[in-house]
Amino acid sequence: MSRPLWFVSLLRSTFGSRFLLARLTRVPLIRGLVDRALFEGDDLFYLPRETRIPVDQPLSRSEEMVLPSQVVTSFVERARYHWIMDTCICRVSSHCQDYPLDLGCLFLGEAVLNINPKLGHLATVEEALDHVRRCREAGLVHLVGRNKLDTVWLGVAPGHKLLTICNCCPCCCLWRILPDLDPSIGAKVGRMPTVEVRVTARCVGCGHCTEGVCFAGAIRLEGGRAVVGDACRGCGRCVDVCPQGAIELTYDPGAFKTAVDRLRSLVDVS
Repeated sequence: MSRPLWFVSLLRSTFGSRFLLARLTRVPLIRGLVDRALFEGDDLFYLPRETRIPVDQPLSRSEEMVLPSQVVTSFVERARYHWIMDTCICRVSSHCQDYPLDLGCLFLGEAVLNINPKLGHLATVEEALDHVRRCREAGLVHLVGRNKLDTVWLGVAPGHKLLTICNCCPCCCLWRILPDLDPSIGAKVGRMPTVEVRVTARCVGCGHCTEGVCFAGAIRLEGGRAVVGDACRGCGRCVDVCPQGAIELTYDPGAFKTAVDRLRSLVDVS
């Protein structure tokens, strides 16, 4: 049964408490209960922004590159049902001033038929593709996968019939709670297969990449230069802001098939 608007309003009003709730998952008993209720069966990963060069891909053949957004395109074109949310609940709840409030999640699959119609609308393939294109142009990053939390707050089922395509900003995204979550839960949100982020010798330790850029808290200054830790989810925002061009993100073009196959094993959108 779809959630009434009062329930969604309640979520928005308690959104600011998410960091405290995330820290509670480090208590063993609470961790188990929260994991089963909200994260069981989850597998999501971020797609890097597309100003990167794939591993061993010649610059002269850039028009032939397999881009991360093609993972989204593949599922949009395959899906029978597409649902565009009218707003982003994270940005609305946080009163975001830097990114559009009206570019909400895109959900794919049969389960979208149970979403409260006052929260969004069914869309065509063309409308869905235009939506994700606008999200990328606005500087948002796609998070793709199966997310039980979405089935719970939307009140829809079954979970294997709902694919989440979240369009995230660095300031308001729900998953800024990753550094606070118990690692066993946080590990369910990862990076696209084969993505690697590294700091090169061009780094001068200016600190731009550590100033509200990484929602996962994965980059820090150490010994006068930036260091990317294991918490990195490969979104590529640090690459964009580095004035020295000292941070590089690479991925294997074969990651496209790996990513699509991984998601197809979790969610059926046809």
